[in-house]
Amino acid sequence: MRDQIMSDFLKSLASDASPGGGATAALHVAQAAALAGRVSGAREAGALSMHALRLAEKEAHAAAVLSRAHRLPPGAARDSALAEARRCACVPAAEVITAAAAVLDLADRVPPDPWVAADLAAVAEAARAAAVTAGLVIEIHSGVAPPEVAAVSERADRLTAGIREAVLLVSRG
Repeated sequence: MRDQIMSDFLKSLASDASPGGGATAALHVAQAAALAGRVSGAREAGALSMHALRLAEKEAHAAAVLSRAHRLPPGAARDSALAEARRCACVPAAEVITAAAAVLDLADRVPPDPWVAADLAAVAEAARAAAVTAGLVIEIHSGVAPPEVAAVSERADRLTAGIREAVLLVSRG
Protein backbone atom coordinates (compact mmCIF):
# COMPACT_ATOMS: atom_id res chain seq x y z
CA MET A 1 0.00 0.00 0.00
CA ARG A 2 2.86 2.40 0.82
CA ASP A 3 4.25 2.28 -2.69
CA GLN A 4 0.97 1.95 -4.57
CA ILE A 5 0.07 4.57 -7.14
CA MET A 6 -2.92 6.60 -5.97
CA SER A 7 -5.07 5.65 -8.95
CA ASP A 8 -4.36 1.96 -8.31
CA PHE A 9 -5.18 2.37 -4.65
CA LEU A 10 -8.50 4.06 -5.49
CA LYS A 11 -9.36 1.20 -7.86
CA SER A 12 -8.61 -1.34 -5.13
CA LEU A 13 -10.62 0.71 -2.65
CA ALA A 14 -13.62 0.51 -4.96
CA SER A 15 -13.27 -3.26 -5.35
CA ASP A 16 -14.72 -6.07 -3.26
CA ALA A 17 -11.20 -6.79 -1.97
CA SER A 18 -11.02 -3.29 -0.55
CA PRO A 19 -8.75 -2.46 2.37
CA GLY A 20 -11.72 -0.66 3.91
CA GLY A 21 -12.53 2.44 5.90
CA GLY A 22 -9.97 1.76 8.60
CA ALA A 23 -7.13 1.91 6.08
CA THR A 24 -8.46 5.14 4.63
CA ALA A 25 -8.59 6.59 8.16
CA ALA A 26 -4.89 5.86 8.52
CA LEU A 27 -4.23 7.45 5.13
CA HIS A 28 -6.02 10.58 6.33
CA VAL A 29 -3.49 10.73 9.17
CA ALA A 30 -0.58 10.21 6.76
CA GLN A 31 -1.75 13.11 4.59
CA ALA A 32 -2.42 15.33 7.58
CA ALA A 33 1.02 14.59 9.03
CA ALA A 34 2.70 15.44 5.74
CA LEU A 35 0.86 18.76 5.51
CA ALA A 36 1.46 19.53 9.18
CA GLY A 37 5.15 18.91 8.62
CA ARG A 38 5.22 21.28 5.69
CA VAL A 39 3.61 24.16 7.56
CA SER A 40 5.22 23.50 10.95
CA GLY A 41 8.68 22.39 9.87
CA ALA A 42 8.44 19.65 12.50
CA ARG A 43 10.88 16.85 11.75
CA GLU A 44 8.73 14.25 13.47
CA ALA A 45 5.96 14.79 10.91
CA GLY A 46 7.70 12.57 8.37
CA ALA A 47 8.01 9.74 10.87
CA LEU A 48 4.38 10.19 11.85
CA SER A 49 3.31 10.06 8.22
CA MET A 50 5.27 6.83 7.67
CA HIS A 51 3.81 5.39 10.87
CA ALA A 52 0.33 6.16 9.55
CA LEU A 53 1.12 4.37 6.29
CA ARG A 54 2.14 1.30 8.29
CA LEU A 55 -1.13 1.61 10.20
CA ALA A 56 -3.02 1.63 6.88
CA GLU A 57 -1.33 -1.66 6.03
CA LYS A 58 -2.19 -3.08 9.47
CA GLU A 59 -5.80 -1.95 8.98
CA ALA A 60 -5.94 -3.61 5.56
CA HIS A 61 -4.52 -6.82 7.04
CA ALA A 62 -7.05 -6.73 9.91
CA ALA A 63 -9.87 -6.29 7.38
CA ALA A 64 -8.61 -9.29 5.40
CA VAL A 65 -8.43 -11.45 8.55
CA LEU A 66 -11.96 -10.40 9.49
CA SER A 67 -13.19 -11.21 5.99
CA ARG A 68 -11.63 -14.68 6.15
CA ALA A 69 -13.23 -15.29 9.55
CA HIS A 70 -16.64 -14.34 8.15
CA ARG A 71 -16.24 -16.95 5.41
CA LEU A 72 -15.70 -19.81 7.86
CA PRO A 73 -18.56 -22.27 8.29
CA PRO A 74 -20.91 -21.48 11.18
CA GLY A 75 -19.85 -22.90 14.51
CA ALA A 76 -17.58 -22.42 17.48
CA ALA A 77 -14.41 -22.09 15.37
CA ARG A 78 -15.96 -19.31 13.31
CA ASP A 79 -17.27 -17.54 16.42
CA SER A 80 -13.84 -17.72 18.01
CA ALA A 81 -12.09 -16.52 14.85
CA LEU A 82 -14.53 -13.62 14.48
CA ALA A 83 -14.08 -12.57 18.10
CA GLU A 84 -10.30 -12.59 17.74
CA ALA A 85 -10.42 -10.79 14.39
CA ARG A 86 -12.68 -8.10 15.86
CA ARG A 87 -10.37 -7.67 18.84
CA CYS A 88 -7.35 -7.40 16.55
CA ALA A 89 -9.13 -4.90 14.26
CA CYS A 90 -9.43 -2.50 17.20
CA VAL A 91 -5.68 -2.29 17.77
CA PRO A 92 -4.60 -0.36 14.65
CA ALA A 93 -7.79 1.72 14.84
CA ALA A 94 -6.83 2.87 18.34
CA GLU A 95 -3.36 3.72 17.06
CA VAL A 96 -4.91 5.79 14.26
CA ILE A 97 -6.79 7.87 16.85
CA THR A 98 -3.56 8.42 18.78
CA ALA A 99 -1.76 9.41 15.57
CA ALA A 100 -4.56 11.84 14.67
CA ALA A 101 -4.08 13.53 18.04
CA ALA A 102 -0.33 13.69 17.42
CA VAL A 103 -0.94 15.39 14.07
CA LEU A 104 -3.03 18.01 15.83
CA ASP A 105 -0.15 18.51 18.28
CA LEU A 106 2.01 19.47 15.28
CA ALA A 107 -0.68 21.73 13.84
CA ASP A 108 -1.13 23.50 17.17
CA ARG A 109 2.47 24.72 16.88
CA VAL A 110 1.63 26.72 13.75
CA PRO A 111 0.19 30.20 14.21
CA PRO A 112 -3.07 30.51 12.27
CA ASP A 113 -1.65 32.37 9.29
CA PRO A 114 -3.86 32.99 6.24
CA TRP A 115 -1.01 31.82 3.98
CA VAL A 116 -1.22 28.32 5.44
CA ALA A 117 -4.91 28.39 6.34
CA ALA A 118 -6.02 25.86 3.74
CA ASP A 119 -3.25 23.46 4.73
CA LEU A 120 -4.07 23.76 8.43
CA ALA A 121 -7.76 23.30 7.69
CA ALA A 122 -6.95 20.15 5.72
CA VAL A 123 -4.83 18.90 8.64
CA ALA A 124 -7.65 19.52 11.12
CA GLU A 125 -10.35 17.91 9.01
CA ALA A 126 -8.22 14.93 7.96
CA ALA A 127 -7.30 14.30 11.59
CA ARG A 128 -10.97 14.52 12.55
CA ALA A 129 -12.04 12.17 9.74
CA ALA A 130 -9.34 9.70 10.72
CA ALA A 131 -10.31 9.69 14.38
CA VAL A 132 -14.05 9.46 13.74
CA THR A 133 -13.65 6.62 11.24
CA ALA A 134 -11.21 4.72 13.45
CA GLY A 135 -13.52 5.27 16.41
CA LEU A 136 -16.38 3.75 14.46
CA VAL A 137 -14.20 0.76 13.57
CA ILE A 138 -13.62 0.23 17.28
CA GLU A 139 -17.28 0.76 18.13
CA ILE A 140 -18.41 -1.67 15.43
CA HIS A 141 -16.05 -4.38 16.63
CA SER A 142 -16.18 -3.83 20.39
CA GLY A 143 -19.49 -2.11 21.03
CA VAL A 144 -17.69 0.73 22.83
CA ALA A 145 -17.06 4.18 21.42
CA PRO A 146 -13.59 5.44 22.38
CA PRO A 147 -13.77 8.78 24.24
CA GLU A 148 -10.56 9.99 22.57
CA VAL A 149 -12.49 10.60 19.36
CA ALA A 150 -14.46 13.45 20.92
CA ALA A 151 -11.24 15.06 22.14
CA VAL A 152 -9.72 14.94 18.64
CA SER A 153 -12.91 16.39 17.14
CA GLU A 154 -12.96 19.22 19.68
CA ARG A 155 -9.32 20.04 18.97
CA ALA A 156 -10.00 20.04 15.23
CA ASP A 157 -12.93 22.41 15.83
CA ARG A 158 -10.68 24.79 17.80
CA LEU A 159 -8.00 24.71 15.12
CA THR A 160 -10.52 25.40 12.36
CA ALA A 161 -12.08 28.24 14.37
CA GLY A 162 -8.64 29.79 14.87
CA ILE A 163 -7.95 29.56 11.15
CA ARG A 164 -11.25 31.26 10.33
CA GLU A 165 -10.49 34.07 12.79
CA ALA A 166 -7.04 34.66 11.27
CA VAL A 167 -8.42 34.73 7.75
CA LEU A 168 -11.22 37.10 8.79
CA LEU A 169 -8.75 39.49 10.47
CA VAL A 170 -6.61 39.64 7.34
CA SER A 171 -9.57 40.10 5.03
CA ARG A 172 -10.77 43.04 7.13
CA GLY A 173 -7.18 44.28 7.17
